[in-house]
Amino acid sequence: MIIFNTDLDNTMIYSYKHDIGEDKICAEIYQGRQVSFVTRRTAELLKQVNEAVTLVPTTTRTLEQYVRIDLGFGTPHYALVCNGGVLLVNGVEDERWYKESFERVEDCQRELAKAEASLEKDENRSFEIRNISCLFLFTKSDKPQLSVERLQNTLDMDKMDVFYNGVKVYAVPKGLTKGIAVNRLREMLGADLVISAGDSEFDVPLLNAADAAIAPAGFPEPEKLTGSPIFMEGSGIFSEFVLEKVLDIAKRKG
Repeated sequence: MIIFNTDLDNTMIYSYKHDIGEDKICAEIYQGRQVSFVTRRTAELLKQVNEAVTLVPTTTRTLEQYVRIDLGFGTPHYALVCNGGVLLVNGVEDERWYKESFERVEDCQRELAKAEASLEKDENRSFEIRNISCLFLFTKSDKPQLSVERLQNTLDMDKMDVFYNGVKVYAVPKGLTKGIAVNRLREMLGADLVISAGDSEFDVPLLNAADAAIAPAGFPEPEKLTGSPIFMEGSGIFSEFVLEKVLDIAKRKG
């Protein structure tokens, strides 16, 4: 079995703010607005990849945010949401998976409470604080770097990771990474090969857990990636590059 764990935002789907050309298909509707898209070529390739390998969306999105997405080939057999803390099997949450995820971060509940208290007092915070299934915290900040530095000075950084991506700020236990989720799913399914793709710092564990990792040109801090990742070169749409590479790898391994 070949598993393809792929990040979604800016890897497979793109915000309406991102120029991917006119030949595109809506992939997400939120509050009546079309907010995310895939290129038509990506939609075609997704169907081919889904038939060739076990395609597993692997995202930091919450379940509520994830179910808004339509990749054009029906419900994936498996999906990892909440940074890998929640596994969906045919769209239904696997309770045993979540129980194990919570057990992995249970000793960080005090740190999450400290992070929430710190963010409550953060004058730069511009959004509500969301505790995602008792797994991690998310908010937004007008000065995300300062908000992250504040959290770093507050929390036990041996237990926690703190990131920002644009204006989004996250406080996440070290026991909750996409890479850990990839390894758990690999063991559960007995996969022979894992391919992964991602575009951000959040995806470093995801990429490092795979046998073949695919990243865009200009990936932040590429020195954190291990092995021999495949980097996209030149211009083009990253999602199309990724899916063509997956099909090529699957063909060679098959």
